[in-house]
Amino acid sequence: MTKLLVVGVDGAAWGVIRPNLDRLPYFAKLMREGKHKSLIVKEQVLSPSLWATIFSGKTLEEHKHSNFVIDGKLQARDDIKVPFIWDLLEERGIDVKALQIPFIMPPYNFKCEYMPIGYGASKNLNELEQDTDAITEKALSILKQNPELFIVVFSALDKVQHFHWGEGLVLGWYKKIDTALGMLMGHADKIIVVSDHGFCARGEAKVQTLPEMSADGEKLKGDHHEEAILITKNVNYEIREHKDVFNAIMHEMGEK
Repeated sequence: MTKLLVVGVDGAAWGVIRPNLDRLPYFAKLMREGKHKSLIVKEQVLSPSLWATIFSGKTLEEHKHSNFVIDGKLQARDDIKVPFIWDLLEERGIDVKALQIPFIMPPYNFKCEYMPIGYGASKNLNELEQDTDAITEKALSILKQNPELFIVVFSALDKVQHFHWGEGLVLGWYKKIDTALGMLMGHADKIIVVSDHGFCARGEAKVQTLPEMSADGEKLKGDHHEEAILITKNVNYEIREHKDVFNAIMHEMGEK
């Protein structure tokens, strides 16, 4: 069995989860069995920098990775000059794998291989569904290898909410993530579920992260909100902000 499972859900919001716990049984189960709270974003509310913060333990000011593209250049792992949790733990002899971490595009994999449909940037609902199912299947195959630490991030929900916030199909996507969570959670004793940020209707965010229309002229309905979710089970380290997820992982793996 895997010692620690970390599941990231890009854009997951309490505003959808809490009113629908009767339809999200695995989120509800984890919340009953563990602890849950909000994490409030203190830096820019953008996924690339926040996932870098979560898994490096460094603030944006420290890791300096602000977006997928910086000065006209698509960023790669080597452009980010700080170690990540998987780098440090592998150096210490810990078996760690990470799947589809979206701080760069396409999302980053460590000690496993996966190429997302549409380079990880598709907004087509059919492609997003196929990709989410494939990531779940890949995650299950990795968990059967019993790595000591396994990290996976589901990013489709963020794209869905940008274009469909306020529509009934959004809850269907939370149900899909809930089902995936249910399939994964039995493979680990300790679990962390975290989002980089929450979501809200466009115009309600303190800071607008995207324009009103997409590059191909489609209206954006949802925007990033500073309230992210955190659910933990059998994790003793207190996580107060996003960078503490890194410290919690180190602590639970016996390295801090």
